[in-house]
Amino acid sequence: MKRIVAFVLIVVVSLGVMAFTSPSIVNNIRLGLDLKGGFEILYEASPLEEGGKVTSDALTQTAKSLEKRINAQGTSEPEITTEGTNRIRVKIADVQDEEAVRQKLKEPAVLTFRSSDGCKDATDYCKVELKGTDFKEGGASVVFDDLRQPVVAIKLKDANKFAEITKRLASKPEEENKLAIYMDERLISAPEVRYEISGGEATITGKYTNAEANELKDTINLGSLPLKLTEKYSQSVAATLGKLSLDQTIKAGIIGTIFILLFMLIVYRMPGIVAAFSLIVFTWVLLLVFWASNITLTLPGIAAFILGLGMAVDANIITYERIKDELKSGKSVMSALKAGSKNSFRTIVDANVTTIIAALVMYFLGESQVKGFALILMMTVVVTIITNVFLSRWLLHLLIKSNVLNKPGYYGVKERDIRAL
Repeated sequence: MKRIVAFVLIVVVSLGVMAFTSPSIVNNIRLGLDLKGGFEILYEASPLEEGGKVTSDALTQTAKSLEKRINAQGTSEPEITTEGTNRIRVKIADVQDEEAVRQKLKEPAVLTFRSSDGCKDATDYCKVELKGTDFKEGGASVVFDDLRQPVVAIKLKDANKFAEITKRLASKPEEENKLAIYMDERLISAPEVRYEISGGEATITGKYTNAEANELKDTINLGSLPLKLTEKYSQSVAATLGKLSLDQTIKAGIIGTIFILLFMLIVYRMPGIVAAFSLIVFTWVLLLVFWASNITLTLPGIAAFILGLGMAVDANIITYERIKDELKSGKSVMSALKAGSKNSFRTIVDANVTTIIAALVMYFLGESQVKGFALILMMTVVVTIITNVFLSRWLLHLLIKSNVLNKPGYYGVKERDIRAL
């Protein structure tokens, strides 16, 4: 009897925790464009200047630059990923002015070094002295001075040009000798030029933290590798359409789950109750993983979720059918549980391993939403093994050992179907 009480307490407490936490978890899961509304663009990157190259670093830095531009437009949480050797995919939800964001994204990032030489005042910085293309590709790096303070070392293509600029600015009064660094029209830093620098190499000093020095380095390296972005593909989803898709998908999932639970209860009786509880735990744990991992949920992701739910049901069905076969052969309920669990485990593992292999192929060869589908499918496999194999069997074992629910009829087997040994 104690085991029955323990089973009931486990179920009741677990359901209470899940009911209490589920609304918060669901509301904080990130939704993709197809569920929330927004737009997606796939860009192909190419060099601005003839003879230039699209390197991995250039592509990564360009993606970072795009993210900063999008955030500057007041749009939060953009999803920007690099694909292959020359493509960048941008996903933005809740966009108010789509065309304005598109135009801003298409402009190449422009790095300039400016002075106030000939300007109205010392902080005007109206004269462009150097452009990003004047720097060597990847020529900026973070080094440390004698006091172990981070500084940014830079390398230029034309040493004579840099020497002339630094000589001219070094002769200016202190308030006019700065060489300001701009990314687009945003002032990054304004270091002083104290003396002429020859050789085409210099360091930018200042009271930088490691993070600030690395950001400045990345900015200069990005500016030395400006890329032109060509739109190859785009799609827009209205917020109302996204909400409709989400509502319809959730409704279909709930209806399907109810039919599954009813089927399990009618056909398998007591194991059906355990299966129903395990499926609820499966759903909650998967939602918890989505929230904790900050995964963006899309329609293909929900499809993978529902497919995983079906596989979780399948794991229970395989186990319970094996248990029923053992009961029909005349074994006791406990013996049937042990034999059925052992015989079904390999079948379940084989089925899930092949699913993981297929998902891995989709993940590494697919792109965008295909990757998302594959990732969530792999997650469902892992959660299925935990909840619908180990948890459900442990709960069923707890019920059988109570010696109260050990009649074959409780497990969907009629007395007339049991063969005499």
